[in-house]
Amino acid sequence: MQTFTANEAKTRFGEFLDRAQREPVRVMRHDRMVGVMVSAEDYEAMRSFYANRLQHTLNEASDIAVRAGLTPEALDALLADES
Repeated sequence: MQTFTANEAKTRFGEFLDRAQREPVRVMRHDRMVGVMVSAEDYEAMRSFYANRLQHTLNEASDIAVRAGLTPEALDALLADES
């Protein structure tokens, strides 16, 4: 992975963008990583991956709740404001 300082990324932004189209580019400031630039295609792929992973986790949790007998009514009662 290519590394740019924040100042280099600012002053060589065109090159920075071009490199990010080929591979992720790390941005460093004061000797610590503050960001990573990726292509729009890679970003969308990551978003899709994590959305699918979240949906799978939610589906699993729902299945476990149903098997444990947690009905919508029981959930409403658990979440009801008791003030």
